[in-house]
Amino acid sequence: MSHKVLKKPAWLKRRMTAGSDYEKVRALIENCHLHTVCQEAHCPNIWECFSRETATFLILGDRCTRNCRFCAVAQGPQEPPDPEEPDHVALAVQELKLAYVVITSVTRDDLPDGGAGHFARTIQAVRNKCPGVGIEVLIPDFKGKRHAWQTVLDARPNVLNHNMETVQRLYPLVRPEADYGQSLDLIRYAANNGHGISTKSGLMLGLGESNQEIVTAFSDLIRAGCHILTLGQYLQPTKEHLPVDRFVPPDAFDELKKIALEMGFSDVAADPFVRSSYRAKELFKGRF
Repeated sequence: MSHKVLKKPAWLKRRMTAGSDYEKVRALIENCHLHTVCQEAHCPNIWECFSRETATFLILGDRCTRNCRFCAVAQGPQEPPDPEEPDHVALAVQELKLAYVVITSVTRDDLPDGGAGHFARTIQAVRNKCPGVGIEVLIPDFKGKRHAWQTVLDARPNVLNHNMETVQRLYPLVRPEADYGQSLDLIRYAANNGHGISTKSGLMLGLGESNQEIVTAFSDLIRAGCHILTLGQYLQPTKEHLPVDRFVPPDAFDELKKIALEMGFSDVAADPFVRSSYRAKELFKGRF
């Protein structure tokens, strides 16, 4: 069903200008046959991040097995994981001279381990080629398979991120193939079995949640052992996706950041433009 796309307020608009660094990153990604979530998810920060020679690498293909109603990543037939992809990601990290890299994926419920082994191989390839690089992984829930969670944790990323995305009440609408409790369990498992790895999660605002529901989600994450939190504005990718219920102003994000820090998060990034991997190294550089 089509929905009317709300007009963005002035403070939610950015001028997009591509420069030589942007083109360098775009060309490198294309030449290495890689995907980025920046491109596939229509991220509003792509021009800035590519111009800073940073990118969030999307592994395991560019087609998802789920149909989350907020996400612009395409569905469709999945190809087997590319065995050369881990080395291609490592080469791109080396070529871009990155000090910190974020690796995420589409959801691959068609694979026995959900792609956890491919994550681990990618982490190891980056470690081998670029020792000392900080590695953050943003993983799907792997359908609750703890052995898959442990596979990624045993590869020793610096940060394990799994986004809650929204409050519990809205899960059936926003993430019908996911489960709020299972996502919390993943964060809890990582906090308890992750060799001291930092845990991270994020919420999109503007889907119809109340402030009390947001604070309840904060509390749930704190109890699960989440260290780092990101809060950003949901933007409707197309008319076929969930409509924006409201545009949350910057001062409201500031207030929620204050609340979250007071509740016990170590680091919080909160702004309409924040996405789970936006300026990950700069925002959390004190942890590495």
